[in-house]
Amino acid sequence: MTTTTSAIPTGGLDDDERVIVETAAAFAAKKLAPHALEWDATDHFPVAELREAAELGMGAIYCAEDVGGSGLRRLDGVRIFEQLAYADPAVAAFLSIHNMCTWMVDSYGTDEQRAQWIPRLAGMETIASYCLTEPGAGSDAAALSTRAEKVGDQYVLTGVKQFISGAGSSDLYVVMARTGGDGPKGISTFLVENGSDGLSFGAQEHKMGWHAQPTAQVILDEVRVPAANLLGGQEGIGFGIAMNGLNGGRLNIAASSLGGAQAAFDKAAAYVASRKAFGSNLIDEPTIRFTLADMATSLQTSRLMLWHAASSLDADAPDKVEQCAMAKRYVTDSCYTVADQALQLHGGYGYLTEYGIEKIVRDLRVHRILEGTNEIMRVVVGRSVATRFRES
Repeated sequence: MTTTTSAIPTGGLDDDERVIVETAAAFAAKKLAPHALEWDATDHFPVAELREAAELGMGAIYCAEDVGGSGLRRLDGVRIFEQLAYADPAVAAFLSIHNMCTWMVDSYGTDEQRAQWIPRLAGMETIASYCLTEPGAGSDAAALSTRAEKVGDQYVLTGVKQFISGAGSSDLYVVMARTGGDGPKGISTFLVENGSDGLSFGAQEHKMGWHAQPTAQVILDEVRVPAANLLGGQEGIGFGIAMNGLNGGRLNIAASSLGGAQAAFDKAAAYVASRKAFGSNLIDEPTIRFTLADMATSLQTSRLMLWHAASSLDADAPDKVEQCAMAKRYVTDSCYTVADQALQLHGGYGYLTEYGIEKIVRDLRVHRILEGTNEIMRVVVGRSVATRFRES
């Protein structure tokens, strides 16, 4: 197996864990890193490379092996996404969304749904998008208004989904829609195939970052889907599916921030080590070293927190939701700061596209918003703290 410089220190990992990390690192270095700036400049969505990643088992990382998944842990997943994001955070983040959708089908789907969809999703013959957010329902996901009406052996879906990664390019849309009354208990989940009558997409959004993945509205105008495409075969469980999926999604987005920030740090450290000012290398200036020390500490604390949260999710720990929210909030905030500091250490050169730092800063900025804004993560953690102390 080809090895390459890893974004994560591999000391302390067992042989199997090391192989997983090094495989992801080698793929990212060969297939993603050389093209990241070009894809960013041209808004290119690298479907071929995503499918090559799937050939290595990255299309269904923590799905069961009986239907084609890789059967790995969440802990393995965050390590994989960190490696991919070291090369290109935008591509890593999209692959994390696809994996979240695949896990939903694997975890909540009927035997027939799992057998039908997971092999195709695992190989990324079918690419999936997650459709929860609406123009009028962002953080307040339980207030979504897209409706699904049962008509015979079909459901008719009407509504608009906003900020959907992969919209127009993905093959399958995991759509949350209201089948019942107001609130979370009235929400169900549907699998909607691209090409369905009444399904269309808005104009591609022009974004600050994430140029290597398309983003647009998903418009459902009386889209008819078979009743067999109701995920889990049961109405009213969609909000739980969406929220449980987001636990892992939050970890993966945090991992994508960590990989991008580690790349920015490495670029900055190498730059100040070679750059001379006032007769000596910048890295010999105490204030520069202090900055690098703070950045390195932020990366390490982020990694430890992320790995702990992933292990909590793997163990189905009672505080898994709180741990995932904490990790998402802390890691995406801290790593964005690291990337910004890396740009600062480059001086004016950091502002130029050719150095790749400004791309990382742009890509990582949205991680503090999606999969639940960091303000909502504080709400989640604060609620858990309040509950714990009330009970005590």
